[in-house]
Amino acid sequence: MMLKKINGWTEENLGKKNEIFEFSESYKEFLDCGKTEREFVKITLKLAEENGFKSALSMKHLKAGDKVFYVNREKNIVLAVIGKKDILEGINFIVSHIDSPRIDLKPNPLYEDLELAYMRTHYYGGIKKYQWASIPLALHGTVIIANGEKKEIIIGEYENDPVFTIPDLLPHLSGKYQGERKAGEVLMGEELQIIVGSMPTTIANPEIKELVKYAVLEKLNEVYGMIEEDFISAEFQLVPAYKAKDVGIDRSLVGAYGQDDRICGYTSLKAILDITETPDRTAVCYLSDKEETGSNGSTGLQSNYIEYFTGDLISKIKESYSDLYLRKCLWNSKALSSDVNVAMDPLFKSVHESQNAAKLNYGIVVTKYTGARGKSGTNDADAEYVWEIRNLLNSQNIKWQTGELGKVDEGGGGTVAMFLAQAGIKTIDVGPALLAMHSPFEVASKLDLYETYRAYKAFFAMS
Repeated sequence: MMLKKINGWTEENLGKKNEIFEFSESYKEFLDCGKTEREFVKITLKLAEENGFKSALSMKHLKAGDKVFYVNREKNIVLAVIGKKDILEGINFIVSHIDSPRIDLKPNPLYEDLELAYMRTHYYGGIKKYQWASIPLALHGTVIIANGEKKEIIIGEYENDPVFTIPDLLPHLSGKYQGERKAGEVLMGEELQIIVGSMPTTIANPEIKELVKYAVLEKLNEVYGMIEEDFISAEFQLVPAYKAKDVGIDRSLVGAYGQDDRICGYTSLKAILDITETPDRTAVCYLSDKEETGSNGSTGLQSNYIEYFTGDLISKIKESYSDLYLRKCLWNSKALSSDVNVAMDPLFKSVHESQNAAKLNYGIVVTKYTGARGKSGTNDADAEYVWEIRNLLNSQNIKWQTGELGKVDEGGGGTVAMFLAQAGIKTIDVGPALLAMHSPFEVASKLDLYETYRAYKAFFAMS
């Protein structure tokens, strides 16, 4: 039989349109409230506790049906539902990343020039820098001030808040300065600077030379107790100040910042929260950090955090522990690296090989391998595991398709899949497709969002 995929808005799904659209409303609200990894973890923790999850570190013993969580430095959160089977037979992991491309402030950002106060930035992840100019930006962050107190700061998200922006050069003067640059250099990294003030301080002190900068510091001190040195012990992120919106006359699409990869983070979270019966295998939803910069650091997938919390689960379920137990458990585990793929855009068909490209409204995307060119930096799932996932999706009548990250010599990209596979976990990439990925306004299909949730829910229930 020939492989034939059709648009997901069939008569059956049109009948579930209200259900699909309602699901997307809660998703949009979540995106608006969780624009950074810390915020996503905070919201997830609240929902987990409301749904009966308890801190694993506060429990000495675990049994089938128990629901627990782990939080790592406020940037990772792991939810686990203990299954009926021996944990050494493996865990069903769904692993998403909750960091997204953005603009970070430098450790010493504030300066004044031409009686204007600016802050210097360093972009995070792969972005087209020019897309971040001349749009409203909100500042989100955490700062530890001089006395050790932690401050959570959000400026630009509320109706009466000021916003920030990276001023671009007007077209009248940009002909030579920017017009001859390549697309990736239209704005250079050091030109991504936000304007933060223009009014000088009213303090009459001849020792104060930069009056506008001083006025900005006065305001920060008045409202947050900050001094300039506090920027070094801060994590400040600039994200688009607008909210998630429906896209299109038919409202069938969602446009928002951060859908890579919070669309997978949200659907995997919903899937584990909605587990009502004890699963056969222990189910784990792992929301990670740092994927956009290579999964490094203590909160990225290249850390040993997965061994840490898995080992802790084993010790509390079996009431004993050995390194061999941990290795057996991971080797027998299965995982979905739940990350997005690229949807083919009719305006840019040439960068895709259409037979192996994903489309919006065709369901969740099964990506056998990622990487670049000669499959560099990929997991490349084995045939047996691909069949297992394919059979699961078909048996549950879930809309799915296959996809690649562009033509063989055109682009490519990586996910967390290879780091899971290095621990011996059977792993494949499974997530929805996006248009305008890594832009400040990514576009997803509501139908694909819902089918992703259904797929993750089915995976957690898989024996």
